[in-house]
Amino acid sequence: MTSTDAPLDPAPTGPNPGGPNLTGRVPTGPLDARRARIAVGAAYAAQGFGYATVVTALPALKDRQGIDDTQVSLLVLLVCLAAAGGSVLAERLATRRGSRTAVVLGLAAQAVAVLLVAVSAAPAVLVGGFAVYGVGLGMVDAAAGIQGVLVQHRLGRSVMSSFFASYTAAAIVAALAMSALAGGSSAATWALAAAGVVLAGVSIGSRGSLVAPAPDEPEVPGGDPALGDGAVGDGVLGDGAVREAAPRTPLPRRGIWVFGGVVLVAFVADSAVSTWSSIYLDDVLRASAAVVPLGYAAYQAAILATRLVGDRWVHRSGRVRVAAVAAVVGAVGFLPVALVPLPAVAIVGFALVGVGVGALVPLAFSAAGELAPDRVDEVVARVNLFNYAGAVLGAVVVGLLSDGTGLAVAFLLPFVLMAPVAGHARRFAPVAAAVPVPALTPDPEPRVGPVPVRSGELAE
Repeated sequence: MTSTDAPLDPAPTGPNPGGPNLTGRVPTGPLDARRARIAVGAAYAAQGFGYATVVTALPALKDRQGIDDTQVSLLVLLVCLAAAGGSVLAERLATRRGSRTAVVLGLAAQAVAVLLVAVSAAPAVLVGGFAVYGVGLGMVDAAAGIQGVLVQHRLGRSVMSSFFASYTAAAIVAALAMSALAGGSSAATWALAAAGVVLAGVSIGSRGSLVAPAPDEPEVPGGDPALGDGAVGDGVLGDGAVREAAPRTPLPRRGIWVFGGVVLVAFVADSAVSTWSSIYLDDVLRASAAVVPLGYAAYQAAILATRLVGDRWVHRSGRVRVAAVAAVVGAVGFLPVALVPLPAVAIVGFALVGVGVGALVPLAFSAAGELAPDRVDEVVARVNLFNYAGAVLGAVVVGLLSDGTGLAVAFLLPFVLMAPVAGHARRFAPVAAAVPVPALTPDPEPRVGPVPVRSGELAE
């Protein structure tokens, strides 16, 4: 076996060792799995740090370039479209070179992009920087998710929440750093440069620990024939087993639309706050330079707190109740933002929105993953596409509305979309049956429970 990448551990054992593994080699040793977990967490953190730096730098970039809210909306639209393309590129890279390559290249692309944005004096450089940044953002969004799933299932317990928490914590640090730097004439430039260094450092430093491709397995572009066109060879479990062709469960299209709709609504809210909270506090409420980034920081802090207690909350109250409460709290959070023109009140409102978004996104993906256990990769991938539509609506449509109505009224759009989710909370009800997940590696910590099989109309 020859390769430029050293294997992370001995070849996997099991009923079908050596089967195709198209998204990446899964570490089997506890030490390698933990190293991969740290590396994936670092990738999420770098992504969050870079994104928060970019969105909190928007007011300064807007002033420096002399652009208006509509042009900011178009820049954000460009990032969203480029991110969708980056996500597709990441899927192809993962199939051929492993998701590790997509993570490393995506982080590197973001590093170059934010440095371009930091020094941009001409609009063309700014636009080019945002385009490259969007591609890198989409690549890491998709590829880090693949890495996270592989690590989680190899460890045999849930760790995805910790990855999202890493993203959120890093975003908070970036927002607070921007607040501390506020007031300097070149604060945004230095903050973006620091984000570029962080992204480049993680790109270089994580490569050796991320889940590596298996060099001794044949390349099968477009998916594993044993699983059907477009299927991922190692599936969600990453066990490398070759499965015999068999009739597959039809895609649960209704369920995909239901939970995809929840993801869309949550990302409308997320993108509205991420893109416009700083500009709203600055341009409309005339908050001080030190206060402007605190709206986004409060929002991210609420998301982090919600995700840290989310599993326990669901265990005690159930998914239906948590979804209903989260939708109500998140929707209500937009009311003080829109109706009370005080910076402190707006910051509290953004925090309430964070509670709703922080709970709804993982709940939606968790429920979607139960719709068709044998097609979970396709279901989750399709649900994930709704986040880009939500990002466009939240950033671009809110910005366009603000030109005619003002930002305060425009913030009522995500309120109108999120409030009805509470009435559909029963869709998150637990399922009646379950298919056990085989243990993949010995691990002394508690394991992931069975993967439920959803019954009823959503699985049709």
